[in-house]
Amino acid sequence: MKLADDPEVEEFRAEFSAFLDAHLPAAAEAGEQRARSSAHVPDWARRWQRTLFEAGWLLPGQPPEYGGRNAGLPQQLAHLEELARRRIYHSFNPQGLGIIAASLLTFGTEEQKRRWAIPILRAEITAALGMSEPEAGSDLASLRTRAVPTADGFVVNGQKIWTSGAHDADILLTFVRTDPDAPKHQGISALLIPTAARGVERRPFGSIAAEDDLDFNEVFLTDVQVPRENLVGPLNEGWRVANGSLGHERTLLWLSYAERLEDLLRDAADVGTGQEWYATLRMDLTALRLLGYRRLGQGREPAEISVLKLLGSEAVQSASLHALEAHGAEGLDHPKRTGPYHHMHHEHFISSWFERYARSFAGTIAGGTSEIQRNIIAERILGLPR
Repeated sequence: MKLADDPEVEEFRAEFSAFLDAHLPAAAEAGEQRARSSAHVPDWARRWQRTLFEAGWLLPGQPPEYGGRNAGLPQQLAHLEELARRRIYHSFNPQGLGIIAASLLTFGTEEQKRRWAIPILRAEITAALGMSEPEAGSDLASLRTRAVPTADGFVVNGQKIWTSGAHDADILLTFVRTDPDAPKHQGISALLIPTAARGVERRPFGSIAAEDDLDFNEVFLTDVQVPRENLVGPLNEGWRVANGSLGHERTLLWLSYAERLEDLLRDAADVGTGQEWYATLRMDLTALRLLGYRRLGQGREPAEISVLKLLGSEAVQSASLHALEAHGAEGLDHPKRTGPYHHMHHEHFISSWFERYARSFAGTIAGGTSEIQRNIIAERILGLPR
C-alpha cells in the first residue's frame, strides 16, 4: 500500500530508492554478522547507519544536524514505506534511534543532544530503555527505583527488567523516583546512566522462543553515581518524558507490526490457508496503515496511539497463530521462506512458525499490555468511567 501519488513525494521516493541501490552494503546482502541483540550493532551496520545519517536519510524529518533533510510528513512516510518494501533496517538499535534519541531531541538540553543523541544517531554508541520493573511493568507509575539527590547529582538504587539489549548498550535512559512523597504519577525523573558506571549490573536471559535469544535483561543498580547533567527534562517531571518516550515506542511499534503483517502476507501462499484468512490479514494491515497515517498526519490525541498498538500487536498474534495451526506439527520446524534483504529483518532468523507465534506475545506486552491499552482507549478516547 502506497500513499496517494504526488509528484514531489514520488520524486523523493525515487531519490531514496536510488540511494539505496547505490549504497546498501554488500555485507547486508550476504547476511554477515547479524545483530545478537537490539543494542548490538555490527561494524558494517554502524557504517551503514552513519552513511544514512550523513546523507540525510536516517530521519528525513529532522534537520541535517540530526540525520535528516527537513522533509515533510508525506515524504517521511514514503521513506518508511520504501524501507519496509525492501525489508531494510535503517538501525539495528531501534530503541536507541526511535525512542532514546527521539526523547533527547524532544526533552534534552543542547549539550545532551550533542553528547548523547547525535552519537546514538551516528551509531557511535547504542542505548536501551530502563522502564519496567518487577513490580511496575505496564503500570510504570509504580516504579520503585530510587534516585536520591546529592550536591552534584544522584545516587541510584533499584532494579529494572525486560530491558532489551541492555548488556550491549552504552547508555540507559532510566526512569527513577526522585520524590517518594509525591503522588504516584509525580516525583519521577529520567536519567541517562552509562552502563559502564560502577554499580550497574546487567544479566541477559532467554525468551520463550529460544534460550539463546539473549535480548531481555535484568538490570541491577547499586549506589550508582549519576551526574546532574544527565537529568533529562526537569526534576520530578519524568512522567511527561515517559509519556513522550512511550509515544515514540508505540509509534515505532505500529510501524513494525505493519512490516510483520506484510511478511505474513508475503508468506500466505506458503501457509496454504484459505481466502478468508488472507482477506482478514489484508484488512487488518490496511486498517492499521490508514489509522497510522491519520495519527501521524493529523496530530490526533496521543491516546489514539493505543488503538494502533492494540490493533497491530493482536493482529500479528492472531495471524501467527492461524499460520501455526495451518501447518500443524510441521509448524514446529517449518523455516520461513527467504527473499531479498530478509537477512536485515529479525524475523529471518526465526526458524519455525511456533517461534514466530511465541514471539508475538511480546508484542501484546511490550510498550504496555493489551489490557492497559484497552483501559487507555476506554478512559481517554471513549470517556468511560474507571
